[in-house]
Amino acid sequence: MSTPVDDPLDPLSRERSHLAGSRAALRAMREDVESLDISDVTANWVNAEVLARQIDDRIKALADLSDTPLFFGRLDYLHAPGAEQAEGAEGERFYIGRRHVHDAEGDPMVIDWRAPVSQPFYRASKKDPLDIGLRRRFGYTGGDLTAYEDEHLSDPAEATRTSKLLQQEIERPRVGPMRDIVATIQPEQDEIVRSGLGGTVCVQGGPGTGKTAVGLHRVAYLLYAHRERLARTGTLVIGPNKSFLHYIEQVLPALGELSVRQATVDDLVAHVEVRGADDSTAAVVKGDARMAEVLRRAVYAHVSMPTEPVVVVRGSRRWRVPAYELEETVRELLDRDIRYGAAREALPQRIAHAVLVQMERSGEAPDDRVQDAVARNSAVKAAVKAIWPPVDPAKLVLRLLTDADFLAEHAAGILSEDEQKTILWAKPVRSVKSAKWSAADTVLIDEVNDLVSRTASLGHVVLDEAQDLSPMQYRAVGRRCTTGSATILGDLAQGTTPWATRSWDEALAHLGKSEGVIEELTAGFRVPTDVIAYASRLLPHIAPGLAPVASIRENPGFFEVREVSGTAEVVSACGELLRQEGSIGLIAADARIPALAEALTEAGLTYLAPGEETTRQTRLTLVPASLAKGLEYDYVLLDEPQAVVDGEPDERTGLRRLYVALTRAVSGLVVVHGAGLPVQLG
Repeated sequence: MSTPVDDPLDPLSRERSHLAGSRAALRAMREDVESLDISDVTANWVNAEVLARQIDDRIKALADLSDTPLFFGRLDYLHAPGAEQAEGAEGERFYIGRRHVHDAEGDPMVIDWRAPVSQPFYRASKKDPLDIGLRRRFGYTGGDLTAYEDEHLSDPAEATRTSKLLQQEIERPRVGPMRDIVATIQPEQDEIVRSGLGGTVCVQGGPGTGKTAVGLHRVAYLLYAHRERLARTGTLVIGPNKSFLHYIEQVLPALGELSVRQATVDDLVAHVEVRGADDSTAAVVKGDARMAEVLRRAVYAHVSMPTEPVVVVRGSRRWRVPAYELEETVRELLDRDIRYGAAREALPQRIAHAVLVQMERSGEAPDDRVQDAVARNSAVKAAVKAIWPPVDPAKLVLRLLTDADFLAEHAAGILSEDEQKTILWAKPVRSVKSAKWSAADTVLIDEVNDLVSRTASLGHVVLDEAQDLSPMQYRAVGRRCTTGSATILGDLAQGTTPWATRSWDEALAHLGKSEGVIEELTAGFRVPTDVIAYASRLLPHIAPGLAPVASIRENPGFFEVREVSGTAEVVSACGELLRQEGSIGLIAADARIPALAEALTEAGLTYLAPGEETTRQTRLTLVPASLAKGLEYDYVLLDEPQAVVDGEPDERTGLRRLYVALTRAVSGLVVVHGAGLPVQLG
């Protein structure tokens, strides 16, 4: 059967008609859900609440966002797709969109981008057309379909060309939070997005390669392909800070996925209030993986071998469990390498079992109720408390950080004397509540918490900007997916902490995912050619082994280095950029932010802080360099690059911070400086 053809007189009108029909069908689907009556279908109020919440989520997922295209592409198959793609008939046409839409008869009007039949939209090429005769891309203005562009993949006479609509979508000015990229996913990105749930994937990607979007779309794909399993086990996206999470938080809901939780690492380990801070030397030691063994030693040092027998009195009988038998039980529990708390709970039952064995030998016939009663006997409880006392994670860490002898005992042969002195607190602390805990301390408490009782595991975890995590932070994330998988996203060149990741193999080992596959994205879609070329001058100094990003953008972008004499000229440059369409980011060293804020206010230019949503009225964001990571703006004005470098504790970290700041622009970058530029920029 031949490929379907459009009405040659007005194909655009035909596509607009299909869009209108699809919107009407989606509206009908939503109304069907809204009209459901569940008053007589649930057994109790709990079931009713659960069902009502599920219906509410379904209604939200079926929302028709007026400025978001319902479909962005079309595939015309030459033949019926294979058995695994049974939706297709010979020569059938599929419209590819953000979610599935069907008509009143149940026939699909829009196919979910994650469905197998949609995959050729991202993978098909002239060399391998995947049985696609025509691939059509649609252009939109707001929510209105205004253009289309065709690729006849099965026609060898048609020359291969770059899609103008694809380029326009990539370069489209942005206001507000991060958008999805379902219309622009590239083949190498699609391979990562559709990789299976069972394996862990680590994505090394330079600026503008779309690694964050790939991670989020992989979550959306996994929820589509393994919805029941992940509904039970849960999914989590971990970002570097609240500003970043706010920036990405609308991507998954726009794809109809509402159940994914978002958090920072600090959120995960928030067992105590953070009111203090470490210097970089102490933070490096506390974040070192060796601390895990120090903590393990300190926890299990609480176990002491019994020296006295346990005597249980029941009625007129006395049952004696000798010390050597108790010691055998304790050593067996230690050898099993189970959690400290689980072993402590098992010990009274083991002692009780030893008593029951004696009872049976004497002719009695005790049952499970007798064993439970013996386990609760006061003598058994006293023995367990003496042999295997409870451990409070926060109190244990507090003692390690304040008791030099206790730390020396358990860090012997692991931490040097200087390292021990580095992490010891100078002043004694009365209690856990009065302690001024640092962010690194909470990670140590989380490690002890897991030694005592197992941390619940999720089905899938996405960790973005992973290069800035310490080994102990990686361990904290890893125990949240011990029975699940993970997607790790980052760029070694953008590591800006003193403990920044040196290699992804090391990171995967700390996560407990050594079998993870490392993928590298080197094609830049977001950062213009001239901008990424300028920023890449820093790579030999910050990540010598890393390949520079190669921008695929035909538009080289706007780029300028300008010498200025003061903040007034910086503000004037902001005014120039605001005459362009899209969002503007003024990025500066943290120490220069107050002065720039005052200058903007005096000039009458309103601005936002990172994480606050831009609008058409307020498009300028004032960004401290320390918070720029992961954010993007159409135009960036970078103030005083040397001040960005000087704001960090060492030059390499400063140059990495500068690399981050230089690569936040999607359409144009203006670098302004009064002092000299860093010599590494040439």
